[in-house]
Amino acid sequence: MYMTYRIVLIFILTAIYPLKAQEEKIIEIRQAGGSKQDQDAFPGANILFKNLDKRVILFHDGALIESDLAYFYAKENFFKATGDVVFTQGDSLRMTCNKIEYNGDTKIALAQGDVFLERPDMSLKTQKLNIDRVKNEAFYNSKGVVIDSSSILTSNQGMYFINKKKYRFKSNVIIDNPEYEVNSDQLDYYTELNQAYLFGESSIIGDTYTIKCERGFYDLDREKGVFKKNATLYYDNKIIRGDSLYFESEKNYAAATKNVSIVDSLNSSIITGHYGEIFKDKDSAIITRRALAINIIENDSLFIHADTLVATGPEERRILRAYYDVRILKSDLRGVSDSLYLDESIGLTKLLNKPLSNQQEQIFTEAERNLNNPVLWFDKSQMSGNQILLISNTETNKLDSLKILNNVFIIEKDTLSIDGYNQIKGGILDGNFKEGKLDNILITKNTEMVYYLYNDEDLQLIGIDKTTCSALKMNFDNGEISDITFLVAPNGDVYPEDDLPINERTLKGFTWRKNERPESVNDLFDKNDKEDQFPSILKFKYPDPNSGKDPVN
Repeated sequence: MYMTYRIVLIFILTAIYPLKAQEEKIIEIRQAGGSKQDQDAFPGANILFKNLDKRVILFHDGALIESDLAYFYAKENFFKATGDVVFTQGDSLRMTCNKIEYNGDTKIALAQGDVFLERPDMSLKTQKLNIDRVKNEAFYNSKGVVIDSSSILTSNQGMYFINKKKYRFKSNVIIDNPEYEVNSDQLDYYTELNQAYLFGESSIIGDTYTIKCERGFYDLDREKGVFKKNATLYYDNKIIRGDSLYFESEKNYAAATKNVSIVDSLNSSIITGHYGEIFKDKDSAIITRRALAINIIENDSLFIHADTLVATGPEERRILRAYYDVRILKSDLRGVSDSLYLDESIGLTKLLNKPLSNQQEQIFTEAERNLNNPVLWFDKSQMSGNQILLISNTETNKLDSLKILNNVFIIEKDTLSIDGYNQIKGGILDGNFKEGKLDNILITKNTEMVYYLYNDEDLQLIGIDKTTCSALKMNFDNGEISDITFLVAPNGDVYPEDDLPINERTLKGFTWRKNERPESVNDLFDKNDKEDQFPSILKFKYPDPNSGKDPVN
């Protein structure tokens, strides 16, 4: 008996619950002014219409649909409604349109004609909107306009993920905000966070900046983001490019990694590298990892490479500082130093040596100490010293004068002998340029010289001149030493080559640094300048635009 009762109970419950589940899917007629049928025109439909007091109201699974006229197909659990349609779902969603079709089984609605969807945080206008209540998604293929508290978003296609409060816009996407404008091929927009993910050709135009990329993330409230793939930032009269860009408008800050370039059109300069930062408030930019500055000077280019380059100051007084293993290249000069200072407003370039510790000063030979000094090559002449100053004419940008402070050493390979070197050393060097070419120099303080003398007629070696004096002047012709004048009490002699031992043919501290001389742009870099040595801007994951999955950062 107990078993029989249990079986009957199970049968009853099994019969009731499917029925109840089925009933929950049935569209309910809550109100109508009247009804009729027209089997010829609308077979199977119950035509519901309004009167003076009542409009048509249908209900399904939490959704209320109000209209002037509705064609309800009970067997198909489907209806079409027209005339000032109002679709509401709780207190969070309200939509108006000219007409709507709704399937109670699939819970899919198609709204058409002046569609206007409202939520507390946004509104949407379009002409045709599909709503999937199972997935809680809505999409349109006609032009749509989304308005939130701060922006107007337009696109030709759009999908709204209601639960996530997320939009996916495609085709001619535009965000119009008083502070900026965003244009993109595809954009994922989170209404609650006010954040956007960009895909395809995209641009962000602010009051003081413009960003272009093919993939990016942008926080619209904070005006900051990360951008990749042909990323370009137009900012503070500069063009910044990189494989990855980070920008934060509030902090006036930008950073870039890999294949970075900063173009300064006002100063006719370009800085490249693999990691760079820009601080607008400080009028400064820093770049490292294969850092290279290029200054355009009258159809010529001055290349400056260093481990780190720092540009500071306003446009009218831009200063470039280079640190660690500086190498410079220009058509008429080459250079190597530990650091460099360049002030374009006064035409001053300083090449500085590597500071030595007290212990190094004591144990290093003079030649070893000289290896830490900056060095310049003018054609065939090598010039070094503790500090080298180059002064340019600020109007023509051509070299005007040269100054070397302390431990001056000039070396030029003698072209006729096998292992001979013309050498001059002293305390201070002052030089002058003519039409951009070194014309003459004056060397003072404890000046010493070793010079190979030849007969002008047959170019036979006369001897080796080894002289000391207080000062001497040297003139150049096409980059080569043309004549030397001793100014104060010279003391020396001309020695036949065989009478002067080899160890006395070089001055103390002699260092021939030809191997350091860069001959091309590639020579500016060494094995330590690896392209893959650069930090990541952010550990940031971009979503797959087709996966439907949200990013996790």
